[in-house]
Amino acid sequence: MSNEQKNNTKRLEGEKTNFGAILASWVVPEYEQHLRSKVWYIAALLIGTGLLVFSYFTDNFLFAVIILIFALITILHDGQSPGRVKFIVTEEGIIIGKKFIDYDEIKDFSVIYKPRENAKNLYFEFNGFLKHRLTIPLEKENPLQIREILLKYLSEDLERKNQPLSEGLAKMFKI
Repeated sequence: MSNEQKNNTKRLEGEKTNFGAILASWVVPEYEQHLRSKVWYIAALLIGTGLLVFSYFTDNFLFAVIILIFALITILHDGQSPGRVKFIVTEEGIIIGKKFIDYDEIKDFSVIYKPRENAKNLYFEFNGFLKHRLTIPLEKENPLQIREILLKYLSEDLERKNQPLSEGLAKMFKI
């Protein structure tokens, strides 16, 4: 992050928005980018080919289309680096990029800080069955300070001690 971005981020804290005072803000990548080796691509090609052959012999052409779309998206996605968006904690909710999420929509939050596992994330669980979990990398932010701010507005999930299994598997398989 450039010095100008750091200054702009720090300058935001304490300012007012349409959603109350800004309590904390930092810039996060839109998604986690995985560094994949040639071995990963060879294994993915072999698995994808095997799945295509399987779909042919089982007459499941929709599955073949899904495999091809997944491969195309992966290839196109790999050539791009993730954009960076501003994450802001305000008095009334959180803002990620241009989207505001009211605290009423959030069930709870948790902070996972495990330096040995390279895990320093903030997790938000939403009310409702269809909304998925939101993961925000804390990057250089102080996890204790962010936790103290959020405790004023949300309950904390103290039972979560590790990153979710889905994220661990995604890191392991680099997808």
